[in-house]
Amino acid sequence: MRPSLQHCPRARRWLCLLALLIPLALFATLAYTAWSIWSYAQRDEATPADAAIVLGAACWGDQPSPVFRERLNHALDLYRQGTVRKLIFTGAPDSLNEPAESEVARTYALQQGIPAADILVETHSRITEENLDNARQVAGGQGLRSFIIVSDPLHMKRAMLVAHDLGMEAYSSPTHTSRYQSLHMRLLFLARETLYYILYRIYRPFAQLEIGKRLWRPNAQHYPV
Repeated sequence: MRPSLQHCPRARRWLCLLALLIPLALFATLAYTAWSIWSYAQRDEATPADAAIVLGAACWGDQPSPVFRERLNHALDLYRQGTVRKLIFTGAPDSLNEPAESEVARTYALQQGIPAADILVETHSRITEENLDNARQVAGGQGLRSFIIVSDPLHMKRAMLVAHDLGMEAYSSPTHTSRYQSLHMRLLFLARETLYYILYRIYRPFAQLEIGKRLWRPNAQHYPV
């Protein structure tokens, strides 16, 4: 029909407008998310709490990687200052023949003079959501209710969102130093965290349904030192 032909130019204009607006909206979302992650990274909310939860990172054999060691050192400082009374280390083995990240962290803390009774570990988590959920369950068995979350600065915004979704009383305390020192490495880390944060926000409604199903479970078995 001829009327439909008359509307073709207008439809084409709308398509062109959409083709322009969609990339702009995506760019704006990415830019705002990256800025908010960078801004949040400067926030240190360290306040007296029951425990510090150290999010896992890579290990080099039976030694923490430089990135992981910075996280551990920051948590040890919080403990020595009396800000927390317990340390919870998280992370599964990187491979079948290696110790769990949390076990490497436990050994490191013991070597630094931390009492064994003040260390808890979980050895099954591989991602941030699992780190925090498993740590929450371990902590529940010890009557621990408030937490300082320790990780690299650019990781904190996503980690704190996950902790909030888990119903945890949690406070952000990023490492004061980072092995991601060059601008190139920081931008790569920021790009990765921006992507992961957006993906988690998309997945979040489904994650909250799963979290809701799990919150009633008995506390996970903890692994005494």
